[in-house]
Amino acid sequence: MAREYPLERTRNIGIMAHIDAGKTTTTERVLFYTGVNYKIGEVDDGAATMDWMQQEQERGITITSAATNCFWQPDSGPNAGVRHRINIIDTPGHVDFTMEVERSLRVLDGAVAVFDAANGVEPQSETVWHQADKYHVPRIAFLNKMDKVGADFEMCLRSMRERLGANPVPVQVPLGVEDQHRGIVDIIRMQAVVFDEASKGQTYEWVPVPDELRAMCEELRDKLIECCADFDESIMAKYLDGKLEEVTADELHLALRKGTLQTRIVPVLCGSAFKNKGVQMLLDAVVNYLPSPADIPPVEGMSPDGKKKLARKASDDEPFAALAFKLASDQHVGILTYFRVYSGKLSAGKVAYNATTGKRERMVKILRMHANKREEIKEADAGNIYAAVGLRDTRTGDTLCDEKHPIVLEHMVFPVPVIQLAIEAKTKADLDRLGAAMQRLESEDPTFKWTMNEETAQTMLSGMGELHLEIIVDRLKREFNVEVNVGRPQVSYRETITRKASAEGKFIRQVGNHGVYGHVLIDIEPMERGQGFAFTSLIPAEKVPKEFVPFIEKGLKDAMGRGVLAGFPVEDVKITATDGSYSETDSNGPAFEMAASNTLEEASNKAGLVIMEPVMKVEVVTPDVYMGDVIGDLNGRRGSITNISQRKQLQVIACEVPLAAMFKYTTDLRSKTQGRATHTMHFSHYAPVPAPIQEEIIKRIRGDY
Repeated sequence: MAREYPLERTRNIGIMAHIDAGKTTTTERVLFYTGVNYKIGEVDDGAATMDWMQQEQERGITITSAATNCFWQPDSGPNAGVRHRINIIDTPGHVDFTMEVERSLRVLDGAVAVFDAANGVEPQSETVWHQADKYHVPRIAFLNKMDKVGADFEMCLRSMRERLGANPVPVQVPLGVEDQHRGIVDIIRMQAVVFDEASKGQTYEWVPVPDELRAMCEELRDKLIECCADFDESIMAKYLDGKLEEVTADELHLALRKGTLQTRIVPVLCGSAFKNKGVQMLLDAVVNYLPSPADIPPVEGMSPDGKKKLARKASDDEPFAALAFKLASDQHVGILTYFRVYSGKLSAGKVAYNATTGKRERMVKILRMHANKREEIKEADAGNIYAAVGLRDTRTGDTLCDEKHPIVLEHMVFPVPVIQLAIEAKTKADLDRLGAAMQRLESEDPTFKWTMNEETAQTMLSGMGELHLEIIVDRLKREFNVEVNVGRPQVSYRETITRKASAEGKFIRQVGNHGVYGHVLIDIEPMERGQGFAFTSLIPAEKVPKEFVPFIEKGLKDAMGRGVLAGFPVEDVKITATDGSYSETDSNGPAFEMAASNTLEEASNKAGLVIMEPVMKVEVVTPDVYMGDVIGDLNGRRGSITNISQRKQLQVIACEVPLAAMFKYTTDLRSKTQGRATHTMHFSHYAPVPAPIQEEIIKRIRGDY
């Protein structure tokens, strides 16, 4: 079956930004101008196509990444007049849902970073930018809301350089700002675009650059040529000969594309998505500067045994290889598995091999998604993004491939949950439904975890923030018809060790006519933060047979999960089983499991256990008059100020504060600043709790007071 569109005419892009920068509004305008929607959907009206969940429409925020596709024929550049397919993922801006951005960027080839022109780079802008750096995703920038009070083009460029370490290259400048914003000036064509206010910006005309802007635009064009000379020999020759006027628009487009694909520059565009200004030119830039699947290096992976490096080129002729990056529930078809095809193709009804689990999976249906609407297609081909129905054992991060040519693509790593919430089912019927609902939600969201306490009948939810868990509880009620009583949010503490130690553990019991025997010695040592757990066995087989070693590891893991000091999971430790003994008649797996569990407790206590708490990166934007009160309050919350900068008449305070001290901060900040200050917060790292607070936590957990 022939491809609809060649790889070279396909773009896989994400729209990413800080919350309220205008990502979803920009995406809605893209869908309107590409003809997907006949009517513009507004976020404020709860009518945005990409924010289709009830919770998204009610709150006016994006919670889950939504995929769609559209077609565009650029008006300018080397691709002018050629129709392209653009697969788009609109990602959340709220930090609690940063995992959605992470898994989207893992499978995308390029991204549009949207910035609020009055605020420049904001905290979540930094987070998503560094996530894109991690996956080497080429980007273009769209300075949105140029009509907003306080919009400042130069400030935005400066903040991109200072806070992101980026190399922004303006290809447009605004034609007026704030309430005078009428359009944009194209630096490459040296023409201005004026949008018609009567048509609400939906029509526009090209006009000469206004005299008052000409000198500035000519200077910017010279700088643009100087930048592009690094990527094009022809431009370099003309630049050195002083023949800048001979550099053509097409030469600049091609050089900008080359620099963008190398992630050495970021073309910067501007406009106002809400007022329909600049979106058509943004679409031109997506096609002209961002990569096609054919432009990115072959995807790399390993053989299932982990011994051999493998690669797959973006081609239909290569063996099939795809990455499952998201699971979602659909009330009509069940579980949808979103996947990106890197190479080869697969027809609906055929079997794919899950190289991560070693299981075969039948693609009952292959769908092309448009937010929550589905279009059934016959075949998935290289370079595109689809959803599948019928995959029973595939999870986020699993590799689907040709069974005869197996490959395991790089797995995704997700942040650990930092906040907990206790819930109780209201009735027996609710309790019966709760377990299945929890499993479904956990399969969809890798940053959500849950445990059930049989003794207290409480279920503990763990997530990335208060809003994250609030949405989970809301979904329990709406989607799964489970009513629950909800406790107060709690900090998700951890335990770790500070030094090396050794310990010996035995488990000896007499049960009836025979004994039970297990004996193990371990060395334990700390690892770097975030490394989790590493286990090695050096026990000679004659001392402890190899079949008992997995039980030793399981006993250690179980004991770490229960905690030693105050019941919090033990993390970032390396354990080596060094010696032991067994009885031919009395030893079994569970005996070694218990021996290992006892050993861990003794070794951990020797190794200087401490409680770790999540520390948050906090940024507060406040008027000058309240700065002293805000800083004093942050210091009182055990905060550490890392930077203070100015943004026009506002002060921006960056600091690190323990999560335990930040509950109800939104309300407190509003009351201290008469509602004029705002803040953002996201997880930074785990750090040891001060000794007096650690003692309080242990007493509280043990019920001493």
